[in-house]
Amino acid sequence: MTTPLPSSSTPLTKAILTGHTRGIGAALAEQLLARGIAVLGVSRSRHATLAQRFPGLLEEAELDLSDLALVEQWLAGDALRRFTSGGQRVLLINNAGTVQPIGPCEMQNAGEIARAVSLNVATPLMFASAFAAATADAGERRIVHISSGAARNAYAGWSIYCATKAALDHHARSVALDESRALTICSVAPGVVDTDMQAEIRGTGVDRFPLRERFEDLKRNGQLATPEQSASKLIGYLLSDSFGLVPTADVRELPQA
Repeated sequence: MTTPLPSSSTPLTKAILTGHTRGIGAALAEQLLARGIAVLGVSRSRHATLAQRFPGLLEEAELDLSDLALVEQWLAGDALRRFTSGGQRVLLINNAGTVQPIGPCEMQNAGEIARAVSLNVATPLMFASAFAAATADAGERRIVHISSGAARNAYAGWSIYCATKAALDHHARSVALDESRALTICSVAPGVVDTDMQAEIRGTGVDRFPLRERFEDLKRNGQLATPEQSASKLIGYLLSDSFGLVPTADVRELPQA
């Protein structure tokens, strides 16, 4: 069944979203599309349900975002320029990421470290640069990195996750100083959200992640936000006049819409 577009749709707003098939990414994609915003979803797989519901608005590209050679090759093509062409306001949401490897330094696998740094840092930075170049003629350009509270607080067992998310925060701070025309950026922590990543955390042994019990308590006590709740706040902020006034933000500290 195709979902009709709302009367207030804004077809000249276009969004590129990585990791759009699960968790916060899927919720972001659905809510953007429901607003009438065209979405280019980039992930290892496709979202069949959303493709059926929004056939005129959703485009998808299958890409392993942890494979930097493939990412570089894809970005060198014309997909970004073609999709954003004609957009008066264009958005890039760097959402794809991984929490692995979890564990103290000596227990981390070199291959998992390389994949995490590729997926969490190199790919979003590459997308940001390519997006900025491809949309130079657009009226308004906004980039949001999906960050984490772990970017601003260190946690035992999360050295790679903390470091990679902190890299996104500092990238946003630096890009904000570029004063590029009509380009704003913010690295936003979405809060503690009930996603597959949270299930991974709760399934990790305490020898690798000493704070596991804390996250178990959050789940048990109903203190995790849903992906839909977090996505709603993220989109509200991304489309607001206050977006980009600061280079880092946390959805839990944003004013209610």
